[in-house]
Amino acid sequence: MTLVEWAELVSAELELGEEIGKGDVDRILDLARDAAHSVARPAAPLTTYLLGIAVGRGADPEEAAAALSRLALAQAPEAPDTP
Repeated sequence: MTLVEWAELVSAELELGEEIGKGDVDRILDLARDAAHSVARPAAPLTTYLLGIAVGRGADPEEAAAALSRLALAQAPEAPDTP
């Protein structure tokens, strides 16, 4: 089963009535990666959950995900200077 198929199955189970495509799945996974690597691993599911709430309240999915990715990446610790 692909992740798109899984997302479609979950969407149907929750009766969301939303079509889930590869772009949607990629956007969510990219955001999860940014949160996990820049903040902390547990930030990934929390951040994507909060994105879902925002989108459910009318936020544009692409704009909200981009804003959250920028926010997460800004939290990444600075790499030490190498001589």
